[in-house]
Amino acid sequence: METTTDEALLEGFEHASLPDLAHRDHVRLAWLYLRQEPLWIALPRFCADLKRFAAQAGAPQRYHETITWAYFLLVHERREGRPAEERWDTFAIANGDLLRWNPSVLDRYYQKETLASERARRTFILPDLCLGSGLLSVVYGKP
Repeated sequence: METTTDEALLEGFEHASLPDLAHRDHVRLAWLYLRQEPLWIALPRFCADLKRFAAQAGAPQRYHETITWAYFLLVHERREGRPAEERWDTFAIANGDLLRWNPSVLDRYYQKETLASERARRTFILPDLCLGSGLLSVVYGKP
């Protein structure tokens, strides 16, 4: 069970007043943004807020475009078909693989070298493993 309310987490993130964010918090924030807005609005807003959060924390180099987009798209895909009123803790229990950082769910989709590249840090790169994956269905709109 989460100790921080959705509202407090969002406010702290958007105002960069949280001391730090764990991986689980990033995933939860993506889930919250997607509850508020459609993907095409939520994703750029989340990325801008995350870049600002990292910069205000003195670590702008920690922002990674491919990892951010990939997790965001996976959260979007996993929300499909689930009740709109579903609570975070229910979603988290059903999608525990999204909450583990090491090993990461992205290990199924990306070569380690790809995610370690400067190019992947700067721009979203499509998965280079499991090309029939669900992540690509989100990008291309096909099951």
